[in-house]
Amino acid sequence: MIRALWTAASGMQAQQLNMDVISNNLANSNTTGFKKSRADFQDLMYQNLKTTGAPATNSTTTPTGIQVGLGVKPASVSKVFTAGSITQTGNELDIAIEGDGFFQVQQADGTTAYTRAGTFKKDGTGRMVTPDGQPLLPEIIIPSNATKINIGTDGTVSVQQAGQSAPTTVGTIQLASFQNPSGLSAIGRNLFQQSDSSGTATTGTAGLNGLGTLDQGYLEQSNVSVVEEMVNMIVGQRAYEINSKAVQAADEMLQQAGNLKR
Repeated sequence: MIRALWTAASGMQAQQLNMDVISNNLANSNTTGFKKSRADFQDLMYQNLKTTGAPATNSTTTPTGIQVGLGVKPASVSKVFTAGSITQTGNELDIAIEGDGFFQVQQADGTTAYTRAGTFKKDGTGRMVTPDGQPLLPEIIIPSNATKINIGTDGTVSVQQAGQSAPTTVGTIQLASFQNPSGLSAIGRNLFQQSDSSGTATTGTAGLNGLGTLDQGYLEQSNVSVVEEMVNMIVGQRAYEINSKAVQAADEMLQQAGNLKR
């Protein structure tokens, strides 16, 4: 019965983590380029009270043993990189990736971060930057006299300048891909950093070598399904509740055992 207390308590702790993950998904259901997370769990070690195949007599063995599980533990919380819906914004600096790949941006410490959120702006020098002011890599500068910006599906950025009839190419947006995107480390602000699990970034031209194409004037929305998360939340809540009932039942059994002398 003491074992049941700890086993059920591990189930409550696991469902609390599950609820934390679901809550974060729901909170970011309208976050541009957000990728939902999923909590995965593993059963804990088993206590062998009777080993399978142990001799029962001189000529027979037991066909099954007695193994009692000791609960559950979190195994991982991984990002799910399925595509989110793409919506039209009409903003010429909004870019959606249709397919695989990440935009590359430079952080304040000089390291490179990666994002699916294509909500770019122009800073005071004309550079394309994130809403936090982090410049897009490779650096692209929009001339101050540009009257129109065109971004091709392959990432080619050209501008129409006042007094010129032909557009001028000012740079090319390159995308990065990873062997294991789920291994990327989320650092907030719609950014990811590479890790040993994700592998090293491979950069290339949009539309080539498995990379997605770019859509100007569109944004990729969160891939969170509110209905699915609500169902998962109800399931998690019920699992938490039934584990708490198991704690209560084990406590009552201990209480009955403690009252036997009366």
